[in-house]
Amino acid sequence: MGCSITTDLPEWIKAARSHWQWRGDSRPAHADVPAPGQVSVWDFPRPPIIVPDAREIVIHWDGVEIARTQRAVCVLETSHPPTFYLPREDIAEHLLIAGAGNSFCEWKGPAKYWTLANKDRKLSNVAWSYPEPLAGAEALAGRLAFYPHHLTCTVSGASVTPQPGGFYGGWITPELVGPFKGAQGSQRW
Repeated sequence: MGCSITTDLPEWIKAARSHWQWRGDSRPAHADVPAPGQVSVWDFPRPPIIVPDAREIVIHWDGVEIARTQRAVCVLETSHPPTFYLPREDIAEHLLIAGAGNSFCEWKGPAKYWTLANKDRKLSNVAWSYPEPLAGAEALAGRLAFYPHHLTCTVSGASVTPQPGGFYGGWITPELVGPFKGAQGSQRW
């Protein structure tokens, strides 16, 4: 599965897709060299690919389990740690309410945001989904991804570190090496 370059897209989306210098076919000089058993995010492709991931994903918010699945798909894109999209059936949907705002990804399409709410507590815009993904990203329909910044997230028991910056939602696990998009000075990666 991949986020294909489609010829019938509007010119502004084609232009957004064409400006990326790094596409996973070679590592830049500033990329960390992976040790045995490690993976460089600079080897991930652009356009991104979407792959099934059967590892156990668990998400907690202040001790409350939000999600648990072994049916995630993850988006792998040059310079980004993977972003995990979980099936709605494996998420405590009663804790989700529609969030505010929107965004658009040139590979995945228009995003909708979600807020966690439990009693008198809220965690605004902590998750997002692509209800109508672009061609090539159809596997994301019916799934949500979570920003790990204010959550406790694990992948096969390994703790997740959030992707740097406040915009991207990648999950850094011990086997990954970067540097990762989102850090200061990474705007053109």
